[in-house]
Amino acid sequence: MMIENSDGYQSPLSWRYGSQDMRALWSEKTKRIYWRKVWAALARVSAEFSLIHPDQAEDIQAHAEEIDLPKALALEKELRHDLMAELVVFAAQCPIGGGVIHLGATSMDIEDNAEALRQREALGILLNRMSHLLRAFSKQIQLYAGTPVIGYTHLQPAEPTTLGYRLAFYAQDLLIRYNEISRFQQELKGKGFKGAVGTGASYCELLGAERFPKFEARLSQVLGLPFFQITHQTYPRGQDYRLISLLAAAAIPLAKFAHDLRILQNPSIAEWQEPFAAHQVGSSAMPFKRNPITAEKINSLARWLAALPAVAWENAANSFLERTLDDSANRRAILPEACLLLDELLTSSIRLVEDLQVNLNDLQTNLERYAPFAAVEKILLALTHAGMDRNSAHEHLRQLSMQAWDLLRQGKPNPLQDICLQDALIVSKLSTAQIMDCFDIAAYIGIGKSAALHLASQIEAQTG
Repeated sequence: MMIENSDGYQSPLSWRYGSQDMRALWSEKTKRIYWRKVWAALARVSAEFSLIHPDQAEDIQAHAEEIDLPKALALEKELRHDLMAELVVFAAQCPIGGGVIHLGATSMDIEDNAEALRQREALGILLNRMSHLLRAFSKQIQLYAGTPVIGYTHLQPAEPTTLGYRLAFYAQDLLIRYNEISRFQQELKGKGFKGAVGTGASYCELLGAERFPKFEARLSQVLGLPFFQITHQTYPRGQDYRLISLLAAAAIPLAKFAHDLRILQNPSIAEWQEPFAAHQVGSSAMPFKRNPITAEKINSLARWLAALPAVAWENAANSFLERTLDDSANRRAILPEACLLLDELLTSSIRLVEDLQVNLNDLQTNLERYAPFAAVEKILLALTHAGMDRNSAHEHLRQLSMQAWDLLRQGKPNPLQDICLQDALIVSKLSTAQIMDCFDIAAYIGIGKSAALHLASQIEAQTG
């Protein structure tokens, strides 16, 4: 971690959270590189349609990467328009083509197309991280597909499941989000070149209305970016809402996994632990602490990400008529923040999943302590099948279970099996072998193993 300017406020996303490649993508310099890429594409196609001379287009392309950020920022103080300041600097660098760089365009023709291209690249980074995490889940799922663990409902011991099946729950949700984001990346659109209110009037004036559709289609081809058919001054901001909502949705399984890890790391359960470095400090006051700080960080950052779609919704719904500027300032923050937050959440989750510590002894202890209660359902089914009234059987087994709970709280091993073997009503209906079979917990995991392994195979197939 490195703080470039420790004398002024720095967002934690600018140095503490998120990867360097994602931060670089959302940097001020990269934004201007994308602007110039769009200007260069516009010049190239304008030359093809004889709006400018080919030498002018070549000159613009030749200087497209000569970013002079200090000069542009200094000029912006005077012009109070960031894109116009960049345009003036760029034009001064192009002795042949500088005078025609922005011909026919409005600011959002450049900015919205550039932003869509940058969003698509950001999604590529995130999809790679998601694929990595999914494969890490797949490896753990396969390892523990058939390992019985006690399941919990209402945070109380319930019936057995398998560790692989529990992990598959998070992975299944993440795989759904992975596929949704993959589709969205392919569908993401730019504004196109439709001018101040979306009608393309300036280009129709330059080209003739009949040539404009071909002109814009060629720009789409050169940029490798589909365009919305109908826009105002900007592309519909509902696309931003969908983008950020998808990123927030991808954080849901990560947050649930982190919450569950924190519960299972509690010493009273002690089945999981997040990785803990040799020299890591858990507490400044309590040297013995091994706090789940990475999982807690995931929950904290996911909460932040979950709040961002509401801002994007306001931007989409409350831009009046052909455009008002009340989306502009916050989009400078919410778009990069959403990407950087999910970037950090995925990177942190990869570490937790790959290096997850599973305490098999504690897992078995908890299973032996609580899993016998799951036999009650099997006995209930068997008693009903043997002709006993289902509700009467339920009440009788409830009373026996409460006896077992009382003895369990006294620190004794779970006595439910012995209680059932000695109960006159049960033994009058079921044989000893039938009762013992009900307490074979390893056989009471249903589809846990097979379903977990099937999901792991889907992950391998869909993430390459």
